[in-house]
Parts: sequence; C-alpha cells; structure tokens
Amino acid sequence: MHRQAVLATSPGGVPPGCVPEATGAVPGPRRLPLGVVRPGRARDAAVEVVDLRDGHAPREAAELHFAAGDVVVVSGLPGSGKSTLMLRVVPAADGQGAVVHRVDSQDVRERWESGRLRRLPYALYRPLVRASHYLGLRRALRSGGSVVVHDCGTLAWVRRWLAREARRGGRGLHLMLLDVPPEVALSGQRSRGRGVSGYAFARHRRAVRRLAARARAARLPAGFTSAVLLDRPAAGALRRIGFE
Repeated sequence: MHRQAVLATSPGGVPPGCVPEATGAVPGPRRLPLGVVRPGRARDAAVEVVDLRDGHAPREAAELHFAAGDVVVVSGLPGSGKSTLMLRVVPAADGQGAVVHRVDSQDVRERWESGRLRRLPYALYRPLVRASHYLGLRRALRSGGSVVVHDCGTLAWVRRWLAREARRGGRGLHLMLLDVPPEVALSGQRSRGRGVSGYAFARHRRAVRRLAARARAARLPAGFTSAVLLDRPAAGALRRIGFE
C-alpha cells in the first residue's frame, strides 16, 4: 500500500502549523499553507498528497514546482476550470529555457472549429479532434520536455499510457485535481456556452469522484507520484506551475 507523506515548502522542512498525525492514525492528505510547494519531492514516500481545499490555506499567490521533464495531469469535471487554469499558470519554458508543452484538447477543438469544418456539427468531426489531440500529446511526451496535459477524467487508458511514458523516460507523473461541486462545473459550462450531455456529465462525475477518493486516501493510479487537490479559491490563488 502506498504511504502518504507531508509535502514541505522547503527540502526537509515542515511548514509552520502543520501538526503531525497521531501514531496509528489513518493517513490522509494534509492541508498546508500556500507558498512554493514541490510535489513529489519527499524522499521517504511513494506517494504525496497536498490538499489546498476547504479554506484551510491562506489565499496569497502560490506556485507549484516540479522537476524539469515531469508530466502533470490536470483533471476535473467539465466546466471546473481546467483549461482556464492551464492558460493562466503554465509557463512557456522551464527554468533552463526548454519548452513546456501545454496539451489541451480544447485548443485542438477550437482550431478545428475555426477551419473549414466550423459549419458542421461537432459530433461529426469529434474523432478527428481526438486523434489530433492524442498525436500532439504523443509528440510532446516523446520530446522529453515538461508536459502539462488536460485530462477529462473518464479515460483510464490515457493515464495508463502517461504512466508508461513517464516510467520509460524516468520522469515524475503528477495529478492536479480540480475538485469542485457539480453545480459549479455546470455553471462553468454555461458561462463558456459549451456543455456536455447529461449522460456524459454523469460519467464524468463518477470518474472524478473515484479519482478524488483515491487521491484523498493516497492510493493514486499506478505510476503517479503525487497529487494536488484544489478547489476554486485555491485554483484562483495559484500563480504559476514551474519546472526546475
């Protein structure tokens, strides 16, 4: 069984106010003060979970720093704000100036919608959009550079593929989960003028609920070394994702 560890804001340190768990207590994600945090850097744990939800952390700007070349998977319900967050916090380059690949199927869809197929119903060319997205993701992964990828939450085979690629390249694989209530996600869909069917949304809800439960229990999908749980306020406070 994986063991969950505390993520410190500096190597080897524990943030002020983080009270150690009682001996024998069931491990769970810690709620830590915001600042610069480095998921997946603990030396004594297979899995780390950082929980920044529920108003337990001060809402000043924060940064998440990963190792250069790592893969970060941003997951959550449709309308939870994944694409908006990625556009705002993913840098163009890492600390050494190498390209950081931001891979979002929404970008691919918008490119196709602005082209010759824009007058057609999306359902007709959805397979082309998906194929283009996965080809772009494959190129990004094979480049060896840092990757931040949008995950719809329902396709476990994509996470298995990412785990294989990360393992092959000796890279860290991290989950960043936007855990927002369904009504908030539905509002987000309405605000962008684009939603999913009730059936599809129910599938997403089940998948994200399972993923969140596994993250809270520090039992992440195989290959993942850390998870960061965000609610809307914490996502709004996040200033940058860095790769160093």
